[in-house]
Amino acid sequence: MKVLIIGGSGFIGRRLIPLLLARGDEAVSMDIAPPPALTEGAAFRRGDVRQFDEVIAAVAETRPDRLVNLAYHIGSDLPPQVAFKLNVLGMQNVFEAARLVGVPHTLYASSLAVSGLQSHFGERPVTEEDPRRGTLQYAMHKIFNEFQAQDYREKHGTVITGIRPANVTGPDKLFGSVDHVHCITAPARGQPVSFPYRDAMRCPVHVDDVAEVFARVTAAERPKHAVYATGGHTISLGELAAMVREFIPGAEIRFEHETGGREKSGNYLIDNRRLVEEFGVQYAPFRARVLQIINAVRAETGQKPLAAG
Repeated sequence: MKVLIIGGSGFIGRRLIPLLLARGDEAVSMDIAPPPALTEGAAFRRGDVRQFDEVIAAVAETRPDRLVNLAYHIGSDLPPQVAFKLNVLGMQNVFEAARLVGVPHTLYASSLAVSGLQSHFGERPVTEEDPRRGTLQYAMHKIFNEFQAQDYREKHGTVITGIRPANVTGPDKLFGSVDHVHCITAPARGQPVSFPYRDAMRCPVHVDDVAEVFARVTAAERPKHAVYATGGHTISLGELAAMVREFIPGAEIRFEHETGGREKSGNYLIDNRRLVEEFGVQYAPFRARVLQIINAVRAETGQKPLAAG
């Protein structure tokens, strides 16, 4: 199977490509920037998702069995015109190119951000069928992306599947929700870190797990559902700090307030039964992922790895 990954040089894409190659797929990455290191066996072509002629050229020349769009700006800080062209027009370009070329199955990254604050739903897991209450630029664009996909499915019969990652985490995450990342990586570098609220809640999921989700869903010809939430590990920043201190006892992690963050937290209780039941997804214990991130940072800085204990 041939898979074209738009945004393949990014945080998730460069983890997805080796998984596809390992199972015998052909992987082609299109991105505005080359990857830090090209995975052996993968092909790369430069392209800008905002430019329809570049997207359609890549799709028409590649003729992929699967098309995955991971090109996006994670955050709500861009000027409206810039954000629209990348997040909304870029997605439109991908869906239209898939329709014109006849790609059998297209996937894209949505986000838990579409749900908005957890307080909208009370203390219960949010499902894919719940109302989407996100209000920030990033969330609103993801909500509209889900509508775009629905519009193509209903009007053209296009097979399009959205994946809603939770708070994706990994040693090299730089954008979007990063407080849960810094809570691990700063102590691993021997640096102090501080946060406003100890009880701020997150639902981190390791980037390797998210890449595995995309790999599994690409293998399906026609998934049962239009959208799948990855879910993750519900945890407060205070609990995460305690976990980090199990490995780094002297970690300098400070909080300005003990309470006040929970009610301001985004969606952190997520029902991912769709994904688990249909694709058999299972995540490693989050404690093991925390140690993995710590040791990845230590390797970068020339330190010896820590043991699980």
